[in-house]
Amino acid sequence: MPTHPQEPDRAASDPVEPVPGGAGRPPRTDVPRPGPPRSKAANGEPGPDAAGPAAAEDEYTTAIQELEDRWRRALADLDNLRKRHARELERERAVERSRTAAAFLPVLDNLELALTHAGADPGAIVEGVRAVRDQAVNVLELLGYPRHAETGVAFDPARHEVVGVVQDPDAPPGTVVEVLRPGYGDGDRQLRPAAVTVAKRE
Repeated sequence: MPTHPQEPDRAASDPVEPVPGGAGRPPRTDVPRPGPPRSKAANGEPGPDAAGPAAAEDEYTTAIQELEDRWRRALADLDNLRKRHARELERERAVERSRTAAAFLPVLDNLELALTHAGADPGAIVEGVRAVRDQAVNVLELLGYPRHAETGVAFDPARHEVVGVVQDPDAPPGTVVEVLRPGYGDGDRQLRPAAVTVAKRE
């Protein structure tokens, strides 16, 4: 009787696949899941980052408010400084004006004294007026504005203003022949140039 080879038992010969761990089991809820570590201070309390982004935003807001307060205080200090400087400048101008006016008071006094003696000797009146003129010129010179009325000097465009040109054989060409109106001051402190006539060039 022929014998047939017996087929191997499929269940016994097939390799058994391992079942993944936990497959078919419900997840455990009592095991904590790993998460990012919390920053703690040296004493074990939560660090500055533990409060979250809200605390950082509050810190930035506070810093911005402090900077704005400093900026407003700086603007207020600058405005107060500008106003104080303007007041001091106006006060200095008033002092200079009063000082200049006070320097001319004796000149006015002498003019009034000359007018009270208008009926006296005409020669004495002329001498009195000339003395008052010299006093006024002296006041201007003390204030830093000397008088310029020289003739026979070379024409200087910084000090002279030509109002006429004349033919004068006795004067070198380009020299001041006559001063029609004196000038006062020099350089940047010049009140006005002297109005002069100049000898014509050949």
